[in-house]
Amino acid sequence: MTTQFPVLQTISAPAVLVVDDDEAIREMLAAVLTRDGLSVTTAADGVEAVAAFAAQRHAVVLMDVRMPRMTGLQALAEIRKLDRSTAVILMTAYAEVGAAVQAIKDGAFDYVIKPFDIAEILLQVGRALQMRRMRDDIATLHRELSSSYRTDRILTASPRMSELLQTIAKVAKSNATVLVTGESGTGKELVAAAIHYNSPRNAGPFVKVNCAAVPEGLLESEFFGHEKGAFTGAQARRRGRFEQAGHGTLFLDEIGDISPSLQVKLLRVLQEREFERVGGAELVRTDVRVIVATNRNLEEMVRQGLFRQDLYFRLNVVTLRTVPLRERPEDVRLLASHFLQRFAAENRIEVSGIDEQAMERLLAYRWPGNIRELSNAMERAVVMSTGAMIVTEDLPEQIAGQAGDSEAAAENDGDGAAAPSAAGSLREQVSRFEARVVAEALARNDGNRMKTAQQLGISRRSLLYKLQEYGIS
Repeated sequence: MTTQFPVLQTISAPAVLVVDDDEAIREMLAAVLTRDGLSVTTAADGVEAVAAFAAQRHAVVLMDVRMPRMTGLQALAEIRKLDRSTAVILMTAYAEVGAAVQAIKDGAFDYVIKPFDIAEILLQVGRALQMRRMRDDIATLHRELSSSYRTDRILTASPRMSELLQTIAKVAKSNATVLVTGESGTGKELVAAAIHYNSPRNAGPFVKVNCAAVPEGLLESEFFGHEKGAFTGAQARRRGRFEQAGHGTLFLDEIGDISPSLQVKLLRVLQEREFERVGGAELVRTDVRVIVATNRNLEEMVRQGLFRQDLYFRLNVVTLRTVPLRERPEDVRLLASHFLQRFAAENRIEVSGIDEQAMERLLAYRWPGNIRELSNAMERAVVMSTGAMIVTEDLPEQIAGQAGDSEAAAENDGDGAAAPSAAGSLREQVSRFEARVVAEALARNDGNRMKTAQQLGISRRSLLYKLQEYGIS
């Protein structure tokens, strides 16, 4: 039989426990819920319900409030001791609504009033199952995210990076404040995330704030929140990042950019574990681990009077320095191959590898932008590639052109005349042909880029790169 409530069919045979001292109600509800694809267990009172739940965890408990031996409210308390994630829906008489409302405050999912409509019961059970599935999905995503930040899952072949990862594993077990220093693009946020997801706080939130990206006048509100009417536009109370990160980790990037007045307030919250929202007088307690990062020299800023010395000492409990890419050449080949596979899959482009000459350019480059620059370079190379392998010409100009003089000398025939390059000529012909195909496809679709990309079998991002490369408007 097809159910009128398809949401109940989205979960494979969820278990529902029906509890009521009226046998007719139990049998009727069991028949309806079983018809809709659910696995149903029944119990005649609270004592049987707790025993049945202890023997098998149920996704939803549909339970009467007034029963002999043990009431529904008492059974609710016992069930929540066994599993707080189960949704308990109470069935109650109108006169007991106040008790049911209190039960919701104590952890019940919802209630229905007797005599009830079957449609209402199915709707409530469907909502409860949907909520349970969402929680399970979030828990699964959290486990996958935590797994991806395990220190043994971070790609590296560098002894220096391996040493850093070992230190991260030790630091993660503590609650110590951590200062992460290093150049832009070296993975300071990755270090902070690895600390959080390998720590006892990993079930809590990991909240990030880029201090340089928030206007100075709004940064205090970003940190601590504000009360309604605290300033123009503050139309309601807002929780700040310190509250949002409760029982988790707060990552403050570019900490060297905060103003002296905010430095004072940050020092206070780190020492006292409390703060006031902007425009408020209420003290708000916080339980959060703080990790900060900067690419600036805080010691020098202290000497110049730009950064408070007491705050620096408070932040500098444990200092971790990220390793720039030029100091870990072993990782260039590893990371380049990783990014190639990732961007080839994202853009649906078949590229099998990087030829040795192109790899030599990657290894010789100094990487001032570090891993972020390498990632961008490989994305560009994948998008611009016309063959099965990434070649030098696919790389950004600053990387591909770094050895141009030596190549020109090697291609000289000895009397000053440069020998023609067959490979270069072929590549030029391929590029001209590709430019013509792209331009014709764009014209056929009246300039619609989405349709053009679909027709060419490439992503819209790939098409945009090619339009820019070939100067097609």
